Amino acid sequence: MKQILSFTILLLVLIQIKAQEKLPYYEIPEAAKEFTPGTVASRMVDGLGFRFYWATEGLTEKDLVFKPNSEARTSEETIDHILGLSQVILNATLKIANGGKQPKMTFVEKRRKILENLQQASKILRKSKDISEYKMIFGKSEFPFWNVINGPIADAIWHTGQIVSFRRSSGNPFPKGVSVLRGTKTK
Repeated sequence: MKQILSFTILLLVLIQIKAQEKLPYYEIPEAAKEFTPGTVASRMVDGLGFRFYWATEGLTEKDLVFKPNSEARTSEETIDHILGLSQVILNATLKIANGGKQPKMTFVEKRRKILENLQQASKILRKSKDISEYKMIFGKSEFPFWNVINGPIADAIWHTGQIVSFRRSSGNPFPKGVSVLRGTKTK
């Protein structure tokens, strides 16, 4: 019985490690060969994805509940907000309206969903010849892609920086070896 329990725990740990390895943005994808509106917008989303990946890598429960004061969001509430922003970015590239609710998710599930949303949006943008076709849609209101850039993309970058600041404040510094300039992680 003890061996079965030990094997089960080991298997669960290995599954969790394997699941973490498959997340997008451990490193930033290779840059496009040419500069187009689509490749530039795609790279902005990739930069966000890379920063978010490393801002949230290794967060603990202590980090997730941290907030600098009673008026601020916790790190996990900030991640919830970024999840919503990532969905708005993706919805613009899918040309669908916003407004759907996210199901309840664990931190690990939210992190994965954000990274996958950003990766999918980036791939769509990278192939696009005309990013003006992508609009944010809220009910009957439509906003041009300019607003996606200065709205949810910039806001998600801003909040990702907050997570980095919060994790430092809760005693869990940003992982060593991450180069946001190069989009790489050294071991």
